[in-house]
Amino acid sequence: MSVDFDIIRTARAILHVTDLERSRDFYIKGLGLVETESDENTIYLRGLEEHVHHSLVLKKADAPHVEVTSYKVRSDADLDALAAMFEKHGMKTKWLEEGSQHAIGRALRVQDVSGIPLEFFAKMDTVERLLQRYDLYQGAKAQRIDHFNNMVSDVEAAYDFYTKELGFSCSEYTATEEDKIWAAWIHRKPSVHDVAFMNGEGPRVHHVAYWLSDPMSLIHGCDVLAALGYAENIERGPARHGLSNAFFLYLRDPDGHRIELYNGDYLTSDPDFKPIRWELNDKRRQTFWGAAAPDCWFNEASTVLDVHTGKPLETVAGKLKQAKPIFIV
Repeated sequence: MSVDFDIIRTARAILHVTDLERSRDFYIKGLGLVETESDENTIYLRGLEEHVHHSLVLKKADAPHVEVTSYKVRSDADLDALAAMFEKHGMKTKWLEEGSQHAIGRALRVQDVSGIPLEFFAKMDTVERLLQRYDLYQGAKAQRIDHFNNMVSDVEAAYDFYTKELGFSCSEYTATEEDKIWAAWIHRKPSVHDVAFMNGEGPRVHHVAYWLSDPMSLIHGCDVLAALGYAENIERGPARHGLSNAFFLYLRDPDGHRIELYNGDYLTSDPDFKPIRWELNDKRRQTFWGAAAPDCWFNEASTVLDVHTGKPLETVAGKLKQAKPIFIV
């Protein structure tokens, strides 16, 4: 659907963490992110190929939450057009003027139709890209932020809003026997997704994903994480998804936020690309090969904050009953 603004891609996440030093060790030594700047309350991190100031902000807090998930737009005019669209739908917006957040320009925040806290911005300070500074590579050598995955109570409502009102396209989706959408992978950049929605108790953020340059970076990351004492933080994988074709690893950071390390999806730029449908009980969709996902992968996720009050949002049970596929042999 044609819209009056241009959302480019997933851009950053702001996570509240309880111990900055433990988080710094995990994200820098284990995942290989680069620290751009920090102070006593905040750490700004980026991937090795990213030319912008940060893609992940860690804020010291009393409890772990997700403050916001952010998308980059093409221009400041797109922010105004987005605000008008949200307000047309009766969704209260919040402006953060340039200078109110470090290294970022004017930003628009809003709770989406599911309650997920969104942020849109056009401008961020640029820094040195470290893609070929191989002497600085460590851990899993995370290259760039790739996508978010959100757990919401009504996936079809989220799917309709993002595709019809925000201009996202669908690459793949999972449907029940009654043809209800259980999960959907949607994108603005020409890859499998910038954001996915899955049925469950929400609104919550299931994970933030970083893209790696090759599968061996993921394997090496496992070795480094284990050597650092984070073997128990590896929740699922390494394995390959049927959906997206991704070679993946899921981790829990020291506060329980879930991070995916990700490689191997595909191009979706052609306008005649048709979304791929998966049956909910097709065991290949979530695990093409590898161990099945543990129950915690379906049940646990990070709580999100109200963009206006800063308080955690209450959650609602998923509209569709079944959460974990039944594997019939």
